[in-house]
This record gives sequence, structure tokens and C-alpha cells, in this order.
Amino acid sequence: MEKDYYKTLGISREANADEIKSAYRSLAKKWHPDVFATDSEEKKKEAKEKFTEIQHAYSVLSNPEKKALYDQYGSEEGPQMSSSGSAGFGGSGFGFGDIFSDLFNVFSGGDSRSRSSGSSRQRSGEDIELQLTLTFEEACFGVEKEISYKRTENCSSCNGTGAKNGKSYSTCSNCKGTGSVIVEQRTMFGVMRSQQVCSSCGGRGKIITEPCPDCGGAGRVKRQKTIKVKIPAGVDNNQMLTVNAEGNAGYNGAPNGNLIVVFRVLPHKLFVRSGYDLKLDLPIKVSQAILGGKVSILTISGDRIDIDIPEGTEDGTIIRVKRRGIKFLRKDTYGDLFIKIIIDLPKNLSIKQRKALKESMDVLENASYSKVDKFNKLTNN
Repeated sequence: MEKDYYKTLGISREANADEIKSAYRSLAKKWHPDVFATDSEEKKKEAKEKFTEIQHAYSVLSNPEKKALYDQYGSEEGPQMSSSGSAGFGGSGFGFGDIFSDLFNVFSGGDSRSRSSGSSRQRSGEDIELQLTLTFEEACFGVEKEISYKRTENCSSCNGTGAKNGKSYSTCSNCKGTGSVIVEQRTMFGVMRSQQVCSSCGGRGKIITEPCPDCGGAGRVKRQKTIKVKIPAGVDNNQMLTVNAEGNAGYNGAPNGNLIVVFRVLPHKLFVRSGYDLKLDLPIKVSQAILGGKVSILTISGDRIDIDIPEGTEDGTIIRVKRRGIKFLRKDTYGDLFIKIIIDLPKNLSIKQRKALKESMDVLENASYSKVDKFNKLTNN
């Protein structure tokens, strides 16, 4: 059984195209997976499923042909066939497949006839998706970028009508200017009706008598568009930013589509991102690991901080520095910096260095080595 797409979007069956789009945008923003990036896996899964459900409902209700089928039959696919080939008429086993295949074509003669219905076809413009490359720092701290791209716009010479000077057209006699027709076909089950785009005017509701010389009668042209986009701090790879109404122009006065910016973040030479936390491998000398001390490091913010290396620090030790990570999206809080200690062993020692090291090792020979002592104890038993 098909879901109630109107209920999914929280709108009535009388909602117009603008109300449908407005409801979709509001819900898509609320349930977009990026909003739940730091939540539990269960919550992420719920958001993904809800977002997919909202997208599908909108794809049906924003498409005049699918919406007409859904309103009439409860499915955007039209009458649903059972395994026996019947279309829900009691499953008598009769082979009605060919009959229904013919019923829902656009009829131009015989016993079918068309009637105008509704208003001139309005359809929102298509969304445009583009990729934007950011440096690691730009993604962390936010940035304003100038973006240039091509989009479809209504021709200014004809105001999107496709007619010369915006006036050289007449009302379509087939659909009476509505852009769509109701097609009826008599069958053994009665009269079947479906809404179709008017074939005479292509859904415009108007017939061009003299085409616009600038757009060739299309009413739409491709133009370069440049806008400035503010990118918030904390965005990550493959996350998206939707810029409302900056996509392709709508049809017959409908609103523009959106511009969807997908981020590609370049790697950093030192830091690795993990959610809103940062990871850093910090190499230290053997002497620092044994005796301890302070090491100065450069943070992602560009300032320096001192890291305390405890005496006897082992290779692979993790030191956590709070609030030195990346700012959360839409929150005034920060992730942490996790520093992994890498003990760097000296190589290519000189004769003098080797001698000094040997003397030092003789001094350290009887020092306490917890792991060596434990291993020797286990192997000697």
C-alpha cells in the first residue's frame, strides 16, 4: 500500500506547487543527514530514512503527471497490477495487462476525448549541484567564496514566453490556456481518466506565433551566474550547502530551483580530522620520552601551545587537549585535539655519540623496566 505523501509532507491535498515546495524545504532542512552528523548511529539511520521518504514524496507531488496518477489511483505508477494480471478488480485471473497498457497512453482519436483542467502548468526549476574545493583551514573556520556557474534563466527579451517582445502568442485552443488536458477512455470497467500535458502547446498554455529572436522561442537561455556564498565554520567533506532559489529558472512563473554546493576539503599537512576532533602525530626525542619536558606545537588556529611530556612517556601515548579541535556546525563549542606521541630513535650516530650512549646505557642497565621485567618473569616460569 502506498504511503500518504501529503501526510509525509504535512500538507493538505489542496496544496499548490509553492506550498508543496515550501513544506519539502522545511522538512528536508530539518531531517538532512548532515544535521545528525554527531548523533548516534540509530538517530543517523532514522534521519536518513526520513529524509529519503520526504524526498520521494516531493518527487511525486512536484511532478504534475505523477501527482495526477497518485491523486486518482493512490500510486504514481497508476493502477497496480496483481500477480494474476488484474488491476485490483477482485483477482479474477483474466489477462488485463494489454488492456491497461493501452488505457493509459495519450489518445488522439477513437472513443477518447480531452478536456482542459486546472491552471497553466507550473513547475519549479531544476536544482544545480556543483563541487567546491576548500582548504582544511577554510573548512575549519568558515569562509566567503565567490562561485561562478551556468544556469538556465528566463529570457529577458521575451519575459520567458518564447514569443517576440513577449506578446507574439495566442492562447492554446486545445487546453484553453491551462497547459494540461484530462484524457478519458471508455473501457469495460467504465470511463478511465488521467491528466496529461497538452501536446499542442507542450504545457505552456500558449501558442507562439512569432518566436523570440534571442532565445529561438525557448523562453529560456543559459547564462553565467556569479554569487557570494558564506560557508559556515566546521563543514566537512561531502557535506552540502543549499542556496535557495539560485538554481535554474522555474516554468510559467514557478520559483527557481536551488543551488546545492558539495564540499571537497583538502587534507592538512599535519592534522587529520575525525568528526570535530583533530589528530596529530607528535615525534619526540628518546631523551624527552625518558626525562619528560615541554614541547611547543602549532595549533590549527595558528597559535602555539606547550605540551607537557610526562617522564617515562611511552611510544603511542595519547595526550588530549580540550577545545583545540574544530568548531561544531551551528553550535558554539569545539572538538578536542588528540596528540599521539611518536618516539623518534636516533640514526647514523657518530663514534662519539655511540660511546656516550653506551656509557648512558650502562648507567640505565639496572633501572626499572616494567614491561621487560614482566616479560622476563613470564618467560622464565
